[in-house]
Amino acid sequence: MTKVNVNTPSGHYAVVCRRGVLARLGSLVSGLGDSSGVVFLSSPRVWRLWGRQVAGSFRGPGKCPVVLFEDREARKDLRTVERLCRALARARVERRALLVAVGGGVVGDVAGFVAASYLRGVRIVHVPTTLVAQVDSAIGGKTGVNLPEGKNLVGAFYQPKLVVADPEMLSTLPAREYRSGIYEVIKYGVIGDAELFRHLEQHIEDLIARRPRAVDWVLPRCIAAKARVVSRDEREAGPREILNFGHTFGHAIEAATGYKRFLHGEAVGWGMIAAVRSAAWLGLLKTDEAVRIELLTRRVGPLPALPRVAPQRLVDFMRADKKVRSGKLRFVLPRAIGRVETVSDVPEGDVREILRGLSQGTL
Repeated sequence: MTKVNVNTPSGHYAVVCRRGVLARLGSLVSGLGDSSGVVFLSSPRVWRLWGRQVAGSFRGPGKCPVVLFEDREARKDLRTVERLCRALARARVERRALLVAVGGGVVGDVAGFVAASYLRGVRIVHVPTTLVAQVDSAIGGKTGVNLPEGKNLVGAFYQPKLVVADPEMLSTLPAREYRSGIYEVIKYGVIGDAELFRHLEQHIEDLIARRPRAVDWVLPRCIAAKARVVSRDEREAGPREILNFGHTFGHAIEAATGYKRFLHGEAVGWGMIAAVRSAAWLGLLKTDEAVRIELLTRRVGPLPALPRVAPQRLVDFMRADKKVRSGKLRFVLPRAIGRVETVSDVPEGDVREILRGLSQGTL
C-alpha cells in the first residue's frame, strides 16, 4: 500500500493509494478519532456504482446519512452549496461530524467548500473516483465553485483529514472521462518530472487501456508530486503556481462554453497545447520539445473542437481568472520538459494570435 503524507501549515494528512483499499475505508476513517457521525456526500451515478461498497466498509450502529447532488460542472455553483448546507442542517449534522466525499473533481470541490463553510468547518475525507481527482483535485485543499464570470472564483483552502484512492474505482469511468484525467498526468511530467514524461511517451497506450501495471505506476508518482508541491506552498503563494500549467487557457475555454462542452481535463489538454505554443512563440521552449509535448497530449485521444469564440472573449475570461495580478495575465509556460516558470509579460496581441492559430489549426 502506498501512503503519501501531505504536510501543510493548516493540517497534516495521508493519501492512501492501493487496489482494493476501499474495503478498508471504514477502518481508516475510524483511525481519525471519534466523531458525532458520518455523512456521505456523492452524486447519484457514483453512489449507484459504489455506494454499497463505501457504506459497507463502515461497521457500527445506525445508518449514515447520504446526501446526493449532480456532479456536472454546470451545477458546481453556489446554489448547490446552499442546498447541501441546508440538507446538513435538516439532518442536524454537528461540527464534530465527518463528511466523506465520494466522487470526482466536482464532488470533491463542492463537498470541500461545504465542509469549509458549514458550521465554520467540519472534517472531511475524500474518496476520489476519477483519474483527475485521484492524481490532482482531491489533494491539496483547494475547494470552490464557479460563477458565470469564471471558474472556481468562490472557494477556500481547506485540507481534508484523509484521502483514499483506490485504482479499481477507475474501472467504471466512461472512456472519455478516464482520458480526460490523463491530461493532468501529462501535466506532472511537463512541470517537474521528465522521467515520467518519457515513461508516458513509451507507455501511454497502456495507460489509456487502464492496464493495472501502468495505472499503478503512474498514480503514486503523481500523488507524491502533488504532495511535494502543496507541502511547500499551501495557498499558492509561489511554487504551487506550477500546477496551473494549461489551466489559464483551459479555464477560459470552460467558462466561454458555459462549462457544458468540455470535461475539465479536456480543457486543460487544449490549455497545455496553447501554453506550449506560447512558450515556443516566445522563444522559451525549443521547437523539438514543444512538438513532443503536443504530440503526447494529442495521443490521448480526440479533443472536442475548440469553440467558435473570438480570441478577445477568451482573453476577457482570462482577465477574470484568480491568477491575474496587477491586471496582468499570468501563464505557466515550459522552459523544457520537466521545468516550467510563471510568465506575466506575454503581450495580449500574442495571446490572441496564438488562440486564433490554435482554432484554425495553424502556427
